[in-house]
Amino acid sequence: MMEPTDHLFRHESGRMVAALTRIFGFHNLALAEDVVQEAFCRATEVWAFRGVPENPSAWLMATAKNCALDVLRRERTARTYAPELGRLLESEWTLVPAIEEAFAPNAIKDDLLRIMFSCCHPQLAEEAQVALILHILCGFSVDEIAGALVSTHAAIEKRITRGKKTLAKSRKLFEVTAAEFLSRLPAVHTALYLLFNEGYHGANPEFAVRSDLCREAMRLTAVLLEHPLCATPRTHALAALMCLHAARLPGRIDALGNLSSLFDQDRTAWDRQLIAEGISFLACSAKGSEMSEYHLEAAIASVHATARGIEDTDWAKIISLYDSLISIRPSPIVALNRAIAIAQLDGPDRGIAEIQAIVDRDRLKSYPFYWAALGEFELRSKRYATAHGYFRSALALARNEAERNFFSQRMQASQAAIHS
Repeated sequence: MMEPTDHLFRHESGRMVAALTRIFGFHNLALAEDVVQEAFCRATEVWAFRGVPENPSAWLMATAKNCALDVLRRERTARTYAPELGRLLESEWTLVPAIEEAFAPNAIKDDLLRIMFSCCHPQLAEEAQVALILHILCGFSVDEIAGALVSTHAAIEKRITRGKKTLAKSRKLFEVTAAEFLSRLPAVHTALYLLFNEGYHGANPEFAVRSDLCREAMRLTAVLLEHPLCATPRTHALAALMCLHAARLPGRIDALGNLSSLFDQDRTAWDRQLIAEGISFLACSAKGSEMSEYHLEAAIASVHATARGIEDTDWAKIISLYDSLISIRPSPIVALNRAIAIAQLDGPDRGIAEIQAIVDRDRLKSYPFYWAALGEFELRSKRYATAHGYFRSALALARNEAERNFFSQRMQASQAAIHS
């Protein structure tokens, strides 16, 4: 469990790194991270004796700013810094005003955006882009990222090191007004989508849900929406799907830490404010003629979020939306979800037939919820022994304790039905 100060440090880390990287340059990113760490260390020491200040964010920013001034005065001639600040850092007369400007709230917002676009460099793989965003903008450690992305410490460290070397070549932050802006925005969307999805339904061995990853993805998407060039219909659609899915998080895990399927969730636990925000973002995304995969996923999520229950869900509309999604972004997972929707409308045997017709179905055989879906269909068709076997296959592939408990419960239900 993270302490409140841990959440604060994580939230402020990206803002401080953004301001400091603008001052020091991307080639001195390690120096910026050292200054942030120094600010956190001072906070830990001082707050332990004096208590947390009334405005802890402002305290951290002021400390980071003073640390930056100390570094610049001490190493003024030993390093080269951000080229756009140049001579402003060389004179004491201009040094302090330049640092004050870099730490102004509006400047920090812009710099957060610029770092986000910098992390989504076209020479970097998607996995490296997400790792850099988590590390630089969200303050995640290498071990935390390895856990979140189901990788090893060594692999993540290598991705981050290589990514930083690529970013350091530019020496300065990406300019959002640059000609390549429009070509890089989809990569930013993808990175934030992957980050959210890893939190919502990832393969973490300890946690079925990582709400902290979802929050960070939503926070950074909000930064995109604050910039007029980034607040596109596609960005609004991305924000909509995040809000609509996050609204259901309180119902996905019960009081005992067990997973609840959509069919069994307590809908009164869903976050109605997030649902309203998601619907609002979805309405904003309808401006223009673009229909992206984010629009369709958000539309599907909105049907679920606004239905009073499973029996009131417009499954025909959901199937139609999945048909459109498959035409834009075909994948076995999307086809599986479509089959589940069809089963709700036309019965479990039709669902089984749709699963058997999935192109690249073999790719699903390492996915536990593929077997679980088959198990549910067989259970509903009263073929209990077959259902039990499918749930056993799902259990063998479970990625964390919550999934193991969930599949074990389904096995027990099918076993009980056999002997009833």
